[in-house]
Amino acid sequence: MVNTLKLKARIMELGLTQKDIAEKLNLAAPTVSQKINNIRAMSLEEAFTLSKILKIDISEFDKYFFCNGVA
Repeated sequence: MVNTLKLKARIMELGLTQKDIAEKLNLAAPTVSQKINNIRAMSLEEAFTLSKILKIDISEFDKYFFCNGVA
């Protein structure tokens, strides 16, 4: 599961929207919303691409993308 709160906070911190993320991932905005909100699974490739978009250091990757349902 992804850490929804951390991802949303990072998106806001960078002044982006989920629509911006969707365009960069070449996905529909509702799909990105579902992936960020753990309704649909996010692939590892999508997670790596998203981490690059959000400038998440590799040492922090697990805190954003390997959450046990705890914020």
